Amino acid sequence: MAIRYAHWRRLIDQPGERRSHQVSTPRGGGIGIVVSQLLACGLGAALLPAYSAALLVFALGLLLVAGIGWWDDHRPLPAVPRLCVHLLAGLMLGGIVWFGTGSLLKAVACFGLAVSLVNIWNFMDGINGLATTQAILVGVGAGLLLPGGYALAGWALAAGCAGFLPFNFPRARIFMGDVGSGALGYLVAGLLALGLSVTDTVPALWLMLPAAFLADAGFTLLSRMLRGERWMQPHTQHLYQAFVKREYSHTVVTLGYAFFTLVGLTLATQFSRLPLGWGWAGGVTWLAVTAAAWMFLRATAHK
Repeated sequence: MAIRYAHWRRLIDQPGERRSHQVSTPRGGGIGIVVSQLLACGLGAALLPAYSAALLVFALGLLLVAGIGWWDDHRPLPAVPRLCVHLLAGLMLGGIVWFGTGSLLKAVACFGLAVSLVNIWNFMDGINGLATTQAILVGVGAGLLLPGGYALAGWALAAGCAGFLPFNFPRARIFMGDVGSGALGYLVAGLLALGLSVTDTVPALWLMLPAAFLADAGFTLLSRMLRGERWMQPHTQHLYQAFVKREYSHTVVTLGYAFFTLVGLTLATQFSRLPLGWGWAGGVTWLAVTAAAWMFLRATAHK
């Protein structure tokens, strides 16, 4: 339905200097993921009355992020109104965490995660399957790390993304669009917030799940700032884009990122079973390895 709608409204991404695809492709297919997760939230609220308020507030935040992305897919918006909506949605997620845990520190951290990850997933959604496979793996990791019924939140995200993946990978019949990429970032932030709220797993282990995206988006943004570039403008300077420019296929790059994240989530699940000290050591070490790998591969890609 989204493909037919995109052709009807002429929501078509054309190849260009700042894009990594070579053929005209419709956008906006991420609406399918959003609908699936809104339905999951609604079902959870109906079956679990004790969690209904939190689920409905989270669903509203998701709807805000997806809605502004949907608008941007139809008529590009300036950065400020989009950021204001992201901040509001982040405040809603932070409020859920504060109400649920009583910890202002965790609430502020989750607010920051929401705003950051919404934009990171948007930045990193540039080649076939990359943003979707990373979200699937984060969902799987959360499903393994979260206790009991909470794990269903991770599996729901993985399942929703898996439904979209065949339309986008290895050949893209439709792109996710801002409606999907921003929503995925918010959903990932929601999983991390849930993990920080209901488990004693150290934060570093949760950050291992999206570590590849955190490193590529974060270090690329930092390097652009240090060079005095207009960092808010679209560009093709991320590591994954550098490898595509070197004529590596989208499939190879996406699977490379997937393999790295799969190793990370496997280690995270193993370290979560050890004492907290080992968890901190393992998590911080993996984040350092991720940073070092980014720097090495960045240098290699630009030779």
